Amino acid sequence: MKKHFLLLLILCSISSFAQEKTESKLNTPLLPPPAPVITKHQTVINGQTISYTATTGYMVLKDEAGKAKGNVFFIAYTKDGITDITKRPVTYTFNGGPGSASVWLHMGAIGPKRILMSDKGDALAPPYKYINNEYSWLDKTDLVFIDPINTGYSRAVQGEDPKQFLGYVEDIESVGEFIRLYTVKYGRWSSPKFLAGESYGTTRSAGLSGYLQDKFNMYINGISLISSVLNFQTILFDKGNDLPNILYVPTYTAMAWYHKKIAKEYQGDLQKTLREAESFALNEYATALMKGDLLPEDEKQKIVQKLSKLTGISETFIKNANLRIEISRFTKELLRDEGKTAGRLDGRFTGIDYDNVGERYEFDPSLDATISGPYSTTVNNYLRQELKYENDLAYLMLTGRVQPWNYNNVQNKYLNVAETLRQAMAKNPYLKVWIPSAYYDLATPYFAAEYVVSHMGLRPEQRKNVKFTYFESGHMMYIHKASLIKLKKEADEFYDETLK
Repeated sequence: MKKHFLLLLILCSISSFAQEKTESKLNTPLLPPPAPVITKHQTVINGQTISYTATTGYMVLKDEAGKAKGNVFFIAYTKDGITDITKRPVTYTFNGGPGSASVWLHMGAIGPKRILMSDKGDALAPPYKYINNEYSWLDKTDLVFIDPINTGYSRAVQGEDPKQFLGYVEDIESVGEFIRLYTVKYGRWSSPKFLAGESYGTTRSAGLSGYLQDKFNMYINGISLISSVLNFQTILFDKGNDLPNILYVPTYTAMAWYHKKIAKEYQGDLQKTLREAESFALNEYATALMKGDLLPEDEKQKIVQKLSKLTGISETFIKNANLRIEISRFTKELLRDEGKTAGRLDGRFTGIDYDNVGERYEFDPSLDATISGPYSTTVNNYLRQELKYENDLAYLMLTGRVQPWNYNNVQNKYLNVAETLRQAMAKNPYLKVWIPSAYYDLATPYFAAEYVVSHMGLRPEQRKNVKFTYFESGHMMYIHKASLIKLKKEADEFYDETLK
């Protein structure tokens, strides 16, 4: 099953760099990394001038005997002039992958600077630029961006096996230890605490909600699960697992609607069409898949016709696929007649392959042709020019150096951290959860996130602490400017509601 997890979320499409020689200085236990670099800045958010301090560098993870094990790179932004730290929240932030640095949330949505892109989210011509982020969360909370080991500039200490950090349990323990250390060293025990994760970072957040409580008695005020995946059974297209086939239908519908491939009767209001797709998926379609080969031919034909109308995929293809439209086939098939492929991270974007006969696309146009270049160029420039931080290592935005990721804690079953989150909410009735989801996201579809929450067994009083927000964009919803503005508005409301 482990090989299937490589399909998860942001695929690690950027090659690992041959850099062992350049890493020797930072990886030598006798030469600990230098103290973090501290710089002063100003920005304007919601018309308010914010003066803040940036702290950029490493936190050294050690065992109980004091032996250095890993150097975790972080960037922290703290608002200046705060006299009562008990009223100033701190948010620990990371992305996913696994194998992703925190650059996406950092420079796409939450941090004080953001990458300049088109309003839709297209990359502009290189060289790329960053600008002040008037939609940063810094007016509401201090921000700590964390790069787990083997992402960003974070590395295991020389002589230490990186595998001790590369797995679900290992990652929770190391990131949890970083959070504990930062909280201690920077005096934030009395501050309200939040977690903000994207993609696999939501898996990490749910795991941390329980780990921080149980290990350190550190209770969290709020968690932002951006493009959420808590139960991997909902997204992995394994033979014998029909759940993704059901839960992906509304996202297929949204993409067919966006690209005008949907049947005429569904080309009107998107919300009305999505409700139709959701109802079909949960009822007729789910029942049909449950019947398997016992499904009568007349019922099968009705499913084929309705599914074709809702997804823009031909009846012939659906019949040949035995009613099941796998994600990578869909991204190739939807626009095949136009010689284009559709994006996985963001279905609004299209690409062009060598030819049109392949079963799957050659690359994800919403990653490789849209965001990879701007984010890589900009973060490397920003760290040196703005934060005055120098490092000769390659900054690993998306890397295969975390693979194989260890899932030994869930052998012979799917990873499901929803129960960890439920337990955390039961122990801490003040914990609030916010789930921003996007309609054109095929990596972590919104309907799957809804399914997971509705199967957590939350009591009515607990369910009130969970809020969904929806966006007409993709996995990195914030590259779409209208969604970025909405994300900021909803974030403000989430912090205000949680802390009132």
